[in-house]
Amino acid sequence: MPLDHMNVLSLVDDEFEDLELWYPVYRLREEGVNVVFAGPEKGKKHIGKYGVPAVADLSYDEARSADFDGLLVPGGWAPDKIRRYPKVLQLVREMDEAGKPIGQICHAGWVLISAKILEGRKVTSTPGIRDDMENAGAEWLDEPVVVDGNLISARRPPDLPPYGKAFVDALKSGQRQ
Repeated sequence: MPLDHMNVLSLVDDEFEDLELWYPVYRLREEGVNVVFAGPEKGKKHIGKYGVPAVADLSYDEARSADFDGLLVPGGWAPDKIRRYPKVLQLVREMDEAGKPIGQICHAGWVLISAKILEGRKVTSTPGIRDDMENAGAEWLDEPVVVDGNLISARRPPDLPPYGKAFVDALKSGQRQ
């Protein structure tokens, strides 16, 4: 079933991991999903770690969780910047409370940690933030993709194919009829 009536918000800031941002975005767009980028400032171009740009369609402050069916948080060094915005943490909590799919890969777990939504949840991430995830109350698993309710997490770029599939499957299972 096509997902062309769905909207997903992807957070962006400087030094995102290029593949971890763009692979899921293109995978969703292949399914017809409208993916919108939100960053600190609307219209600002953000450059990934390897030079690929992404332009914010909205500022974090303009983004409303009610307008989106899911959320993607890329890895790289951007999550350490993204998690410093109270509005982002509010968006993450609202989407989690609504049971909307939240995808995070690699260092993106930092954003979920700062939003304080990991207590008692199963997740994965880059092994480099395993301790951070566990200290936030999560059970960390060394698996390519971990799905726990609405949370879809992956370790790093080699895990992108199953991560993309799991996120699409989560959107499909939550489609409004």
